[in-house]
Amino acid sequence: MIILSVKTCSGLDDLNLLSSVCCYWSARVFIATMPGLLLGDVFPNFEAETTNGKIKFHDFLGDSWGILFSHPCDYTPVCTTELGRAAKLSDEFSRRNVKMIALSIDSLEDHRGWTKDILAYNNEESGCAFPFPIIADHQRELAVALGMLDPDEKDKDGMPLTARCVFVIGQDKKLKLSLLYPATTGRNFDEILRVVDSLQLTAKNRVATPADWQPGERVMVPPNIPEEEAAAMFPAGVYTKELPSERKYLRYTPQP
Repeated sequence: MIILSVKTCSGLDDLNLLSSVCCYWSARVFIATMPGLLLGDVFPNFEAETTNGKIKFHDFLGDSWGILFSHPCDYTPVCTTELGRAAKLSDEFSRRNVKMIALSIDSLEDHRGWTKDILAYNNEESGCAFPFPIIADHQRELAVALGMLDPDEKDKDGMPLTARCVFVIGQDKKLKLSLLYPATTGRNFDEILRVVDSLQLTAKNRVATPADWQPGERVMVPPNIPEEEAAAMFPAGVYTKELPSERKYLRYTPQP
């Protein structure tokens, strides 16, 4: 149990300090004791303020897939390159029926100002609209609830920043994939796009995708499908790789 002893607040500064202290310890307790979201869990239907207005997450997604990703801080170099690349690929995600939404602990005012820098980084015209909303989680409430905080990365006031999290949510509102990167390593959004292709393909077909798979390449037949069933299920044919063990578990078929 953690007990905080605080004196009576005498003004707004004290209230802000108390809020920051409580948020900090809430984050430490959550990180230390909670396992976080697991694959297959229904993603929380949170409400949040964004650069496109207030949203309720499940309503925002509708019948689409979703990608929620956090970044440590606005007006920082790695984050600018990440959101710049995400913006460049936003049409590709849209073609796959994926809605994107970002999050950090900065204010809406900061988000809106920073998106102009991101568009300039992408050499886009200044009047262009940013292609996806950014959540303002200034009180860190959502970051704590979703386990997004990095206890080792702190702002100028010593408060933990959000890590580089990625959540991919399916049309059934369940978590399909989660990634967690440190502040020093930028994410590869082309890889996230590839992962979405794999998740959507394998959601509709009883196949798996091998290492470094790209759309259009052959896929793998899971070992739990008997040979006769696999032959009927995949009329394009099933190829089995011969191995020293003589076990027939490396089976390939053209992408359905």
